[in-house]
Amino acid sequence: MIFGKPLIMYLGILTLTGFLLTALVALTNRRGIHAIPFVWHPRLAVFSIACAVIHGTLGVLMFF
Repeated sequence: MIFGKPLIMYLGILTLTGFLLTALVALTNRRGIHAIPFVWHPRLAVFSIACAVIHGTLGVLMFF
């Protein structure tokens, strides 16, 4: 519990943010805006998938 809320909630928010940032990097680079280099796209994708796996695992473990 962090500030009275479960960890799974914060991981869900972090996962959603990671996926949105990953999509944003791809979209902006496709439109020619290179403020964030494309090399960050795979890094953000790995981070987002790792957070999603942990988030899903905690969600399933709540029932055991």
